[in-house]
Amino acid sequence: MNHYAGIDVSLKSSAVCIVDGAGKIVREAAVESEPAVLIGWFKQFGIEVERIGLEAGPLSQWLYAAMQEAGQRVELLETRHVRDAFRAMSVKSDRNDARGIAQLMRLGWFRPVHCKSIEAQEMRAVLTARKLLQSKLHDVENCLRGVLRGFGLKVGKTTDRSFATRIEALVAGHSGLTLVVQALLEAHTVLLREFKKLDKQVQQLAKAHPQAKLLMTTPAVGPIVALTYMFAIDDPKRFRSSKATGAHFGLTPRRYQSGETDYSGRITKVGDASVREALYQAAHIMLTKPVKNCSQLKSWAMRVARRAGPRKAKVALARKLAVILHRMLADNMPFNPAAKAAAT
Repeated sequence: MNHYAGIDVSLKSSAVCIVDGAGKIVREAAVESEPAVLIGWFKQFGIEVERIGLEAGPLSQWLYAAMQEAGQRVELLETRHVRDAFRAMSVKSDRNDARGIAQLMRLGWFRPVHCKSIEAQEMRAVLTARKLLQSKLHDVENCLRGVLRGFGLKVGKTTDRSFATRIEALVAGHSGLTLVVQALLEAHTVLLREFKKLDKQVQQLAKAHPQAKLLMTTPAVGPIVALTYMFAIDDPKRFRSSKATGAHFGLTPRRYQSGETDYSGRITKVGDASVREALYQAAHIMLTKPVKNCSQLKSWAMRVARRAGPRKAKVALARKLAVILHRMLADNMPFNPAAKAAAT
């Protein structure tokens, strides 16, 4: 008889459950969240498990890679699908989640997701750190502007170099504000230095990577957009069609159809939000700036804008860019401005 297993992963220990083909629980336990311990736990019973399911998460990719390397038949499950499957569960616990995942594996009612390569995971960490530094840098700047505004001191437009000088000039003679300003400017200086250092390294990584250089031949696609998209795709072959990338990154409209009711809503916003944001920014630049070699794409988006408005046009253009960039990666060909853009 076939056996199936589910693992509900937590930081210290994971709930594990094995069921047989009839759905009867054979083994269950709380096991330390370490690959060697989990692999050993499955081997000690001498039961050949047909499929082992893990809900996708921060630790899941690490455990998945190690268990797959050890010869285990592991599947990463799509988080939203698992959550919706357990919505009717009256008592939610790690133990019940592991039981539920095991039953999903037995029934085959699951949606597997791609486990990113180590290189893709590392680059995602670098881009996340860069974005965090940039966000905190803006937070400090906005805090300083807000504090000074309460005293009638208006900072106005500044650059990275002139910001600190402008703040210091404004608070001269305000002894009560000096302590606050000095502390925040110290933090601003450190954040700005580290952000510029990391940003420069990211730029260098993009220029050194052949696939990123390929994507950057597309108008309005810079190093950040190229790296974000490239490592989110990871393996272009995992998509049967380039058109599927639009839906994968949540850039296609929702649809509800039941009986006589049939309507489309806003975009689904599923998948990687950072990719969606990067593509939207590229679309915004293409539509609002004088960018060369994109006349066909821009003309198409402008027609959409006249019909449906600029925001929908940018989303539609972002979806089209997702398709084009994937095709470029799959064919290993640079952007061709003369080619007719594929319909999305």
